[in-house]
This record gives sequence, structure tokens and C-alpha cells, in this order.
Amino acid sequence: MSKIDHSLFKADEHALEQITDLCPKCQSALKVKHGKSGPFISCSQYPDCDFAKPLHDYETAEVKVIEGSACPLCSELLVIKKGRYGLFIGCSNFPSCTYIQSSKVSDEEKVDCPSCKAGQLSKKANKFGKQFYPCDNYPKCKYVLNSTPVAVPCEKCSWPIMLEKKSAQGNVLQCPQRLCGHKQIQNN
Repeated sequence: MSKIDHSLFKADEHALEQITDLCPKCQSALKVKHGKSGPFISCSQYPDCDFAKPLHDYETAEVKVIEGSACPLCSELLVIKKGRYGLFIGCSNFPSCTYIQSSKVSDEEKVDCPSCKAGQLSKKANKFGKQFYPCDNYPKCKYVLNSTPVAVPCEKCSWPIMLEKKSAQGNVLQCPQRLCGHKQIQNN
């Protein structure tokens, strides 16, 4: 006799695709569907009923209360929250108070944009968490880098910035210009 219950493998539909809830609009059954942004819950009567919602709600959850801190707008406590794009600090009195503490980047970390010479390259993250460095003068300037920029001119072509890359030899500075690509070891 086998210890495995084979009836578990004979289901008509996958167990995760069966939802017991009913559609809030038309009271029909809900189904899990797969789209370009991932799985989502949809009404089985589509296109007659257009109810749909993401399978994973991107709601903000409080992680920790910061004792001794005060919101500058309403004087309530500040809390560390986890949202769609990661951790951030916000007011505990949300939604009445919408204060979010900005993650200020010091002027030492910002690098002047070599393309438009009016903006600065600032660190941002896309929805998957990957960091990139666009010009803050967007959409007038569309200059963007995928590696950390450093305000050191290239020895070969004199481009005003270099990219900081990690290699087996240590930190290396590389020119972002495609025609140059000069590499030099970073002096700390």
C-alpha cells in the first residue's frame, strides 16, 4: 500500500485556481487568470462582467513604530512601513495625514548630468527594485545610467563622469561612453 494519496493528483483543475468567493458585481464564480503582469483574480462571466483584482494586493503594512518621533504635519508617531516599492517612513495617522519622509540624497552623492549640464543624476529604483541613475531634468533630458556614476573625468576622452564597477581587481572606474569604454582602477 502506498503512503501517497493519489486522489490529490486527479483533480480537474489546479487547487490554487479554485476560489470560493463570489464576484462582488454579479455574484458569479471567480477564477485565477494569468496576464502579462502576473496572476490575477477575475470574474468567470468576463466580458459580461469586468471585475478583476490582483492576486497579490500591494497594500502598505506597518513594520515598526519609531518611538520618540513625530510627524511634522500632525505630530503623530512616525512608523516604518512596507509598500509596493520597499520600506519607507510615513505617518501613523494615514490616511488623514499623508506625510512620507523623503529619502534625501546628500549633494556629495549626486553627480551633475553630463548630457544636459542642467540636472543631476539621482539614484532611483524600478518596480522590481533594480537601481538606476536618471537625470532629474527628465523629460527634457533622457540621460540614464545603470551603474553608480562618479564625478571623475575619463583620462582618455575627458567625459566628466565615470561608472563605478566591481571586479576581481577591486573597484574599477569605467567610461560610460560606448566609443571609449576606458577602464581605470579607482583610488580610494
